[in-house]
Amino acid sequence: MKSYDYGIVGNCTSAALITSQCSIEWLCLPFFDSPSLFAKVLDSKKGGFFTIEAVDVTEVKQAYITHTAILKTTFTTKQGAFEVNDYMPRFMAVRGGYYCPSELHRKIRVISGNPRIVVTLNASPNYALGPATYALKKDYIKIMSQAGEYNSFYLYSNLDAAKILNSEEIELDEYSYFLLSYHEKLENIDNDKIFLEYEKTKSYWLDWVQRTNYPPNFKEQISRSAITLKLLMYQRTGAVIAAPTTSFPEIIGGNRNWDYRFCWVRDAAMIIDTYIRIGHIESANGFIDFILNRMLLKHEDIRVMYGINGEEELTEIELDHLAGYEDSKPVRIGNDAYRQKQNDLYGELIETIYTYFVVNRRDHYQVNEEIWTMTRSLVNRVRDIWQKPDSGIWERREALQHYVHSKLMNWVAMDRAVKIAKYVNKTDHVESWSKLADEIKEDILANGWNEKLKSFTMYYGSEYYDASNLLMLHYGFLDKTDPRMVSTVEKSYQHLVKQGFTFRYIAEDEFGLPENAFIVCTFWMINALYLIGEERKARDMFENMQRCSNHLGLYSEDVEIATKRLIGNFPQGYSHLAYIQTILLLETDYDWSDASKDYSMKKNNL
Repeated sequence: MKSYDYGIVGNCTSAALITSQCSIEWLCLPFFDSPSLFAKVLDSKKGGFFTIEAVDVTEVKQAYITHTAILKTTFTTKQGAFEVNDYMPRFMAVRGGYYCPSELHRKIRVISGNPRIVVTLNASPNYALGPATYALKKDYIKIMSQAGEYNSFYLYSNLDAAKILNSEEIELDEYSYFLLSYHEKLENIDNDKIFLEYEKTKSYWLDWVQRTNYPPNFKEQISRSAITLKLLMYQRTGAVIAAPTTSFPEIIGGNRNWDYRFCWVRDAAMIIDTYIRIGHIESANGFIDFILNRMLLKHEDIRVMYGINGEEELTEIELDHLAGYEDSKPVRIGNDAYRQKQNDLYGELIETIYTYFVVNRRDHYQVNEEIWTMTRSLVNRVRDIWQKPDSGIWERREALQHYVHSKLMNWVAMDRAVKIAKYVNKTDHVESWSKLADEIKEDILANGWNEKLKSFTMYYGSEYYDASNLLMLHYGFLDKTDPRMVSTVEKSYQHLVKQGFTFRYIAEDEFGLPENAFIVCTFWMINALYLIGEERKARDMFENMQRCSNHLGLYSEDVEIATKRLIGNFPQGYSHLAYIQTILLLETDYDWSDASKDYSMKKNNL
């Protein structure tokens, strides 16, 4: 079965999903978390879409322009050929900062002959509460909501507006365009402006990729995943969203459908940690500032997740009027996971701060002082919570437990905090922080290990395997030769891997038994196998995983093991960051537990 037939375009303000047949079927404007304008992905009948179809088509090809976020769809017809370049403008503004407006461009170029198109503009604002109304103006088509809150959008084009609205055939000139904007434009829109912003956007991405560190044999894969992760970063605040979609189901026909258009501190920190290590320190600056703005005072704690503007309440609502992706209900907006306690996030965040300090080596002492204060505040939270139960990394909505992974990340928090203290010459903290790190480690070894199963388990006293425990190797909790670590990897492989894919866990939860594998867990398993010396198994699994990406090299959250189709929210940041980590490990033996080795990356052809 075919995997998700979508490419993503974006500019760090919002993002759109576009099919291989050149149909926009998911777009929220003006921002990632705004109500959708097109949502055919969540309701094939009334969700809305914006399609460019070729008349008498004989072939359609789609690919990204190399090392950019510009998606090119090429049509060959009986009358000629043309290409559509879809993108959202992003480039340096004349007065500094980035120009990344709430708009999408569709630039069309005739390659040969006299091809004809049919345009279908079927807008359905406010999560498809009702069809849009259209008003023909002198320079644009105005699109207005009828139901729900008032929203309006502006479509500019040099093609006949009446034919666009009536879906009539249009013969293309050499160059044509569509510019869909949330805002009415103040300047004249013509081919020259479209071409200029296209070239500026293309140059931005080419320059950005040039500054990325990568192994020579995987330049294309690293750059595509890195660009995809960049598209999940919100320019205005530095927040990093988990995915640009909501309610793509983990199981077709099931109810594990969640809104991922928010900033999970855990996911975002891990993405930013990876970004720092592949050469993009500027992306870290925005996220660090985002966290600093959430913890302005020493008594303020960090939350599990935030809205893209720092919102703390993300009330979960079900949209009953939408059928769901392939009839998978419910469709949800908001996410009640914001109410949970997930004690692991302190570890991911302090790990990222450690990498930021070591790799960045900035001389801006005022900023470093703020980060140091935040680090000490986070350490104080770890002291308070590490012995308490929580909901864990998998956000189980049932009784709180003493999850082993959460304890592991509390140890990571203290271990990295000690390294930060040494780095900034605040050694008076080293003794007490090291003592707490040792205490947490001893607690994990005493209570997280199940002698009967010969493995670390999901939570203290349980008999459930958990793929997140594979990260013990990633973070250097135990040596890769430690018998307990080797056994945990082997037992997890035996019980959690099915047809080459790794489940988070196989224990029944409040939604029943898991049926599909998590892509991020599969990459964790590949890494763990490699580290304990099972290189052949690791590389076989890696090749199997690579074959599951869609036609553009993109990954979702999950994979359906029987069909190998991608499912879950798409594209998923967690999956792409893990893909990068795995490539660096397999290609260079990169030690993710030691950020101080980072400056050797260039010398190692990274």
